[in-house]
Amino acid sequence: MQRKILFNVNGNDEIINRRMIKGNVTNLFNLNNVKYQWANKLYRLMMENFWIPEKVSLFDDKRAYNELTPAEQNAYDGILSFLVFLDSIQTNNLPNISDYITAPEVNLILAIQTYQEAVHSQSYAYIIESIIPAEKRAFIYDRWREDKVLLERNKYIAEIYQDFIDERNDKNFARVLIANFLLEGVYFYNGFNFFYNLAARSLMIGTADEIKYINRDELTHCVIFANIIKEIRKEHSTFFSDDEIHEMFARAVEQEITWSNHIIGDNVMGITSETIEKYTKYIANKRLRDIGMPPLFEGYDVNPYQHLEKISDTNGEGNVKGNFFEANVSSYNQSTAVEGWDEI
Repeated sequence: MQRKILFNVNGNDEIINRRMIKGNVTNLFNLNNVKYQWANKLYRLMMENFWIPEKVSLFDDKRAYNELTPAEQNAYDGILSFLVFLDSIQTNNLPNISDYITAPEVNLILAIQTYQEAVHSQSYAYIIESIIPAEKRAFIYDRWREDKVLLERNKYIAEIYQDFIDERNDKNFARVLIANFLLEGVYFYNGFNFFYNLAARSLMIGTADEIKYINRDELTHCVIFANIIKEIRKEHSTFFSDDEIHEMFARAVEQEITWSNHIIGDNVMGITSETIEKYTKYIANKRLRDIGMPPLFEGYDVNPYQHLEKISDTNGEGNVKGNFFEANVSSYNQSTAVEGWDEI
C-alpha cells in the first residue's frame, strides 16, 4: 500500500470519488462535505464524551483492595497489566492506520481515538498509583516479562501490527484492521467484567467507575472499526479474506479464554471457566455479525453476565446509556456538554 500524501494538490474531494482506502483526496478537512455520515455522528459523540481520570475518587478502593482475596488481588493486578499493554499499543499504532485511510472524516475520529487511548493509559497509572502498594507497582508494568501467558497475548497482537510497519502491503493492512477490531471488541471485556463483578459485590467501586468511562470509549472504537471494515468490504470486495478473519477470531478467542482462565479461572466468586468461555464466544459472534459475517461459535448466543449490565451504567439507576455488552452507545459524560445526539 502507498501512504497517502500529506497535502495532495491533485486530490479530488468530491464525495462520489471518496474511498475508505486507496482514495485520492487533498486531505483537507472539509467537514461540511462528508461521505461517511456515521463518522460525523461518532465525532460529535466522542467530543461530548470528555472525561478526566482523576475526577473519579479511588479513596475507598485502597482499603477495599486489602479486603480482596489473594486470587482477586492477583486477577486485579494481572488484568491491569494487560490493559496497560492494550491501550499503550493502540496509542502508538493508530497513526500508522490513519496514514492509509483516505476519508478525512474518518481520520478525524481516529485522531480522537488516539487521544482517548492515551487518557486510558493515564487512568491505569492513576489506579496503580492510588491503590496498588508501592512495592507491587513496577511488577504490574513488567508482568509480561515473567508471565508467559500474558507475553503470548501481547506478542500476538504486537506482531501483527509490526508486520505491517515492516511490510506495508494490502494483506498486512487487512490483518491490522481485523486485529484492531479484535483488540477493541474482544480483548478488553472479560477484564472489564471482572471489575464490574467486584463492584456488584460492593468492592473496588471507584475502579469500576473508572472502567465505565474507558468501556464507553472502547465501544465507540468498536463501532469505528466495524464501520471501516464494512466500508472496505463494500468498496474492495477481495481486500479481506473471510477465512482469515474467522481464523484470527478463533485464535483471539482461544487466547482470551486461556488468559482469562489463567488470571481469573474459578477463583473469583461470580465467574467460572464455563462463563468465561460462554461470554467470550458470545461476544466474538456478536462482533462478527457487526461486520456482516456469520458467527463462528454455534450455540453461543446468550450473555451469561446480563445481571451485571446495570453496573456498566455511569449514570446509575438503570439508565444504561453505554452498555459494554452491546455496540450500541449513546453518551454519558463527566462534564457539561451538548446533549441530544442520536444513538449510534
